[in-house]
Amino acid sequence: MAITHATDQNFSAETGEGLVLADFWAPWCGPCKMIAPVLEELDAELGDKVKVVKLDVDDNQETAGKFGVMSIPTLILFKDGEAVDKVVGFQPKEALAELINKHA
Repeated sequence: MAITHATDQNFSAETGEGLVLADFWAPWCGPCKMIAPVLEELDAELGDKVKVVKLDVDDNQETAGKFGVMSIPTLILFKDGEAVDKVVGFQPKEALAELINKHA
């Protein structure tokens, strides 16, 4: 499954079903660029367990504000539309896999 790019308009629909890891990021953010390939690897390995969604906070400030995103990257794990876990800053793949597996 490919990584989905969400907007304020479709974020609820994109995160409403199953396990979804939402990456709140911006193009100018260094750590966000570092975590992008990690998320692609996770998507390749755990795509049947979790959907990865990216939200550009510059273009979608309403959703970022709704979830209290103050610094990026912020990754929020949703289960059937409810935020169940949150990590801020760059995370190694193992830590993110553990986070996902905890709720899978």
